Amino acid sequence: MDQIIWISIILFIPVFIILIGMPYWTRRTESFGVSIPSDVYEDEKLKKMRKQYASSMTIFSLVTLFIFYFIVGKYAPNDEEAMGIVLSTTTIGFLIISFLIYLAFHKQMKQLKQKEKWNKQRQQKVVLQTNFYQQKLIHSNYWFLIAFAIVAVTLFITFTQYGRIPERVPMQYDFSGKITNWTERSYRSVLIMPMTQIYMIALFMFINWMIGRSKQQLNAQNPDGSIEQNIIFRRRWSFFLIASGILLTVLFSVIQLSFIYSILTTLVIVISLMISAIMIIGAIVLAITTGQGGSRVKHVRTTDNTVVNQTDGTVVNREDDHYWKLGQFYFNRDDPSLFLEKRFGVGWTINLANPLAWIILIGIIVIAAGIPILLSR
Repeated sequence: MDQIIWISIILFIPVFIILIGMPYWTRRTESFGVSIPSDVYEDEKLKKMRKQYASSMTIFSLVTLFIFYFIVGKYAPNDEEAMGIVLSTTTIGFLIISFLIYLAFHKQMKQLKQKEKWNKQRQQKVVLQTNFYQQKLIHSNYWFLIAFAIVAVTLFITFTQYGRIPERVPMQYDFSGKITNWTERSYRSVLIMPMTQIYMIALFMFINWMIGRSKQQLNAQNPDGSIEQNIIFRRRWSFFLIASGILLTVLFSVIQLSFIYSILTTLVIVISLMISAIMIIGAIVLAITTGQGGSRVKHVRTTDNTVVNQTDGTVVNREDDHYWKLGQFYFNRDDPSLFLEKRFGVGWTINLANPLAWIILIGIIVIAAGIPILLSR
């Protein structure tokens, strides 16, 4: 059981690292969900706030680990179901309190901006590149044909070796490799994994397309440099997405083939942990080296091969804080954009004022929940 507890603790660590480093990976034109001129990013007050936030999250993360270890060790040392409940409760509680910590710094940031009046006597601009979407912003979705080929081979083996599949198909394992949930063998039940793979690949293809079509957000103080940074940002995450999709497809195929061939459950768990670790570490390294919108990419070059790494304090991005509720939720009825970059952290979010964005989001959730329900009956 100690091994299971330590595995759970290790799973917490990447979440802690991501949240602790959030202020450092965000764009230089944003701070705790508030827009700022990029030339004040190195202001001592802002540096102090970032350090305070990182320190607060570090202390809170360590306290969370201690509480989790204490509760599990004392009240659920030999009960995996109870430990699962404690793990879920701890995770939800951690995310809620960490958001409250962020809100405290967001409020402080808004007050500081109002006090300092950084935008006073500066020209506000929206910078766009007219041929931005004609450039190669992402890697081709054709790379996902590798994943589809893996699924096709898995389906072929599944149906040609159907008779070797046991009457009861394992559907869920605990941390020690024991089967905790079964379903009766049928053509529908053995399709759950391949259909999940197809859905996952289609979802990754959509996200990859979304990365290439998300809203153009350039820095008015350094437009040339921010264009190149943003292109690098999109390409890197596109590559990561494609690689992750292929790795997950391989993982799901290994699980499916374990129903047919004598593959040790321990080996399946090891492969699962290895692929998960590769993806988590990759995401963290990418966030640290690239930053939101490519803000951490240094010494970028323009099309004429000249180094661009300067700022101009005479202009700033157009003020749009009122569209960002609590600095994280974008709501703008006048903006036709469906997808745009997050204000705090790394990644993308949706325009909550656009009904189509809600339809897409709900559709993704419904399909994901519906596949196992339809095929397991």
